[in-house]
Amino acid sequence: MTRTPWIRWTIALGFALGGFFDGILLHQILQWHHLLSLVPGMEDLRLQILWDGWFHAAMYGLAALALIELWRARGAAAGMNGTLGTLLMGFGAWHVLDGILSHWLLGIHRIRLDSAYPLAWDLGWFLGLGLLPILLGLVIARRPKGRSDPPPGLTVSVLAAISLGAGAWAALPPADQPFATIVFAPGVDPGTAMSRAGFGEGDVIWTDPLSQVTVARLEGGAPWRLYLSGALLVSGTGVPAGCFNWARV
Repeated sequence: MTRTPWIRWTIALGFALGGFFDGILLHQILQWHHLLSLVPGMEDLRLQILWDGWFHAAMYGLAALALIELWRARGAAAGMNGTLGTLLMGFGAWHVLDGILSHWLLGIHRIRLDSAYPLAWDLGWFLGLGLLPILLGLVIARRPKGRSDPPPGLTVSVLAAISLGAGAWAALPPADQPFATIVFAPGVDPGTAMSRAGFGEGDVIWTDPLSQVTVARLEGGAPWRLYLSGALLVSGTGVPAGCFNWARV
């Protein structure tokens, strides 16, 4: 029983890392879907990215809780095996749950919306990143106890670095992204705000019908000045705007 908290929370951390992987790769880098892509009334890019952000925040919360509990349980985990296995089980569990709940029962998104065969992508993801990691994790967790895992304290520290590093990396804008995504407060005119912040109106590339989400080229000025002109969120300015950093035009 002394191993139970360690196993439970390594699975929870693996689950959170599975969510990170899904959100960073599919929502941001590849942009095959967003969390609520197929929900009626959620066509607004601002709402899509907002809910992606809440999803990432939930994964951060779960990862933080798991790391805290793992640190507390490190004494009881000394000399035990299978941490990598339980992490893989949690990672796979995320993709199994996401596939069953999000793709098939609720239908809020699919793996690849632009595919002519969305079910094939769903099944491939379900098997390759869901069931396979779970089975591999079970094999690793049940291996002979001739050699133990690294010290639990070191394990938690490495896992914390991986979790924080994944989040920090996701918040950086891509090297080939020439544009910034800006969310303005209701009633703020993007062109006027851009001019007031030292950018010309010609730098505006695209604005949504409500004039709240704007894509612009920010060169020769200080992007943070947009906050003084009515912006609520500006990608690439050191604030939690990772999803916006990766938005394509």
